[in-house]
Amino acid sequence: MMNKTGIKAFRPLLLIFIITNALFITSRAMFTRWGIDTDVMIIGNLILFLATAVSFYLYTRPVHTKNAHAIIRTMYGSIMSKMIICLIGAFIYISVAGKSVNKGGIFGCMVLYLLYTFTEVAILMKLSKQNKHV
Repeated sequence: MMNKTGIKAFRPLLLIFIITNALFITSRAMFTRWGIDTDVMIIGNLILFLATAVSFYLYTRPVHTKNAHAIIRTMYGSIMSKMIICLIGAFIYISVAGKSVNKGGIFGCMVLYLLYTFTEVAILMKLSKQNKHV
């Protein structure tokens, strides 16, 4: 399990998840005017949050190791796991929705993906600077 530093570092990602879901729920009419299905955004946000949590856990496991190669291998593995989870989610949505795929929702989820990824990388850079071995 993650230590207290890892759990504390994960808080900004949890905050992003809560704020974006609150925004999607409270601003449903505005997103509908823009052609964005908020249900797609909420489910996409949940998938991205879970994928980011898995990725973050994989990243933080080897942070305190002296082996730089192990850190790099784990980093690539977590990036691949996050991408695969997101691709599976998108494939399932496109398969289920058929011709009624909400393109605005897909693009919105891509923006969320970037938001989660940049935040995660910033947090991990701070954590790695605290480690003398990396």
